[in-house]
Amino acid sequence: MEARPQTNEYAPIFGMYVNAVPEGNIVHILRSNLDELVSLLEPLNEKQAEFRYAEGKWSIKEVLGHITDNERVWTYRLLRIARGDNLTFPGYEQEQFVREAQFDRISLRDLLDEFIYTRRSAALLLQGLPEEVWLKEGQLYHNKLTARAAACVIAGHEIHHRNILKERYLSQLSV
Repeated sequence: MEARPQTNEYAPIFGMYVNAVPEGNIVHILRSNLDELVSLLEPLNEKQAEFRYAEGKWSIKEVLGHITDNERVWTYRLLRIARGDNLTFPGYEQEQFVREAQFDRISLRDLLDEFIYTRRSAALLLQGLPEEVWLKEGQLYHNKLTARAAACVIAGHEIHHRNILKERYLSQLSV
């Protein structure tokens, strides 16, 4: 899928993620972004991965865990839409997910592996979708949600958090 979603295909709150995705094939973008995030975080040791740039902010491990959880939620939504379920999807509470997951107790290597497998699974799902599926829709936050918009949110959400990791975390760690 290379066609960008129109603004009426997703809730306005997700525009920042959709707009963060470069032009091109979404499967190639997801695979490329996978390598970028892993290369960025792989050199960190466990202590560095637990760094928080300010009190009350998530650690690097928590950000990575959040990216993975979010990708799972959005891939599930995309799967349901692609398979013809015209559902109204509930939101989820990201703070609760991060708190309940206790990502800081999990090794960085395991969190990276979990992200790698989740991203590869998403890319394989998208790769296998027929062209006519991309405009199928469900509903989220009282707005239409198409499969192609969901795919862009998956990619854009990770790009957004990767940029935060670079700007607010790794810049302070001098990695």
